[in-house]
Amino acid sequence: MVYTHILYDVSEHIATITINRPDKLNALNAGLLKEIQSAVTTGNMDDDVYGFILTGSGDKAFAAGADIAEFVNFNYEQAYDLSADGHAVMNSLENSAKPIVAAVKGFALGGGCELAMACHFRIAGKSARFGQPEINLGLVPGYGGTQRLVQLIGRTKALELLCSARMMGADEANDLGLINQLVDDEEVITASRSFLSGLFSKSPQAMAGIIDSVNACTDKHRDGFVTEIETFGKCFGSDDFKEGTSAFLEKRKAQFRK
Repeated sequence: MVYTHILYDVSEHIATITINRPDKLNALNAGLLKEIQSAVTTGNMDDDVYGFILTGSGDKAFAAGADIAEFVNFNYEQAYDLSADGHAVMNSLENSAKPIVAAVKGFALGGGCELAMACHFRIAGKSARFGQPEINLGLVPGYGGTQRLVQLIGRTKALELLCSARMMGADEANDLGLINQLVDDEEVITASRSFLSGLFSKSPQAMAGIIDSVNACTDKHRDGFVTEIETFGKCFGSDDFKEGTSAFLEKRKAQFRK
């Protein structure tokens, strides 16, 4: 597929999705979000792809929010659809069966912060700045920011950041548990690739089950405990279970991928 707003590359089993609007600080618009969703769908269907890195082009921003010019004149119905469509994109990342790492340098604000939070893991450079400044526009976050920020850093700090529009530096984000690793800017992609590669030796079927079970924890329509029980049972019929248990009993390293 030919993309307009992103770059898509597969190397060593990692699909790298790069937001490619550096002149706009990688601001998000509806077309760009749909391309990200399409790229994740494509990667999940590709047996050569084991995981994803989502990043922004240039050094200034991962994604510095939404493209305000796109929606400034929207009415209620249009704004509702914009938010609903954005939620669908974020949910598609969160529910990806293959792990996604957000590799963040510079600004990750508004929709950019929401995009990073929808990924399973976040590795940030020291220049990273996170925040939800929508209140300054007379808005609330529209792509899941009020929910995922609470889930990741807790209600108290999330409310403070959402209501004050204060940007959070990389050190604070690390201290609060918003990111998984803090590295120098020039090491963000290398660290992200290394992190993902470390996961590739694990059972892909079990990893997909873990992602689904963890997501069920905050899904009001599912019981996370029931999901875990069901997923645990399904594992027993998998080739990965047979390989993992055989390797354990034979005192060797499991080889999950064929």
